[in-house]
Amino acid sequence: MKKSKAFTLIELLIVMAVIAILIAIAIPSFRGMQNEAKKTKAQGDVRVLKIAIESYYKNNNNQYPAIANYQTTLMGASPQILDHNLYDPFVAGGATTYMYALSSATAAVSNYYIVYSVGISGTGSCSVSNTTGVASSLGDAIYDTNGH
Repeated sequence: MKKSKAFTLIELLIVMAVIAILIAIAIPSFRGMQNEAKKTKAQGDVRVLKIAIESYYKNNNNQYPAIANYQTTLMGASPQILDHNLYDPFVAGGATTYMYALSSATAAVSNYYIVYSVGISGTGSCSVSNTTGVASSLGDAIYDTNGH
């Protein structure tokens, strides 16, 4: 009688079980890596926006851009500071820009500003005051400011 060189059903099931276990181990760590990549992107983008706002301030009579459409203002500035909008990777849909707040309602008297991402949970927020800069940072917001 000749021996067959084919795999038995039990051997195939064992191989498939091992592969399934490896996949089950890899998926959670992959999700963690995705969140770390988003966090790093947000930190970099927020830093770029801070530098862009400072550049705008220096080139526009020491005034910060207005809150409404601030990235559009930075793209239309002369010299041009940004060439495209930067979007918060933690907001579903990917079409929401980073948040920006000034320490008062009018840019002409603002001393401080803050640019921030809502963070991994999607619920982070920040506020800024006229006296110290950052008044509060709630949740896991990723931010940069010219305040303390």
